[in-house]
Amino acid sequence: MNSKPTQLPGGWVKSSESGNGPECVKLKALANGEIALGSTRLHDAEPIPYTKAELRAFLAGVKNGEFDYLAE
Repeated sequence: MNSKPTQLPGGWVKSSESGNGPECVKLKALANGEIALGSTRLHDAEPIPYTKAELRAFLAGVKNGEFDYLAE
């Protein structure tokens, strides 16, 4: 299943699974090729940049269920 993310202002996107809630992880492609991760809840917090390789490794772990226990 490959749904499209929800578009946010400033070029950010969030999961369509987030609904309209204020507590979402947001992502943005940066000009240098990295991906920034931020929070829609923490407006003043600096987003954290990751390389595409770092993000791919993390997403693979998420897809494998490695972090499911953190959301229980």
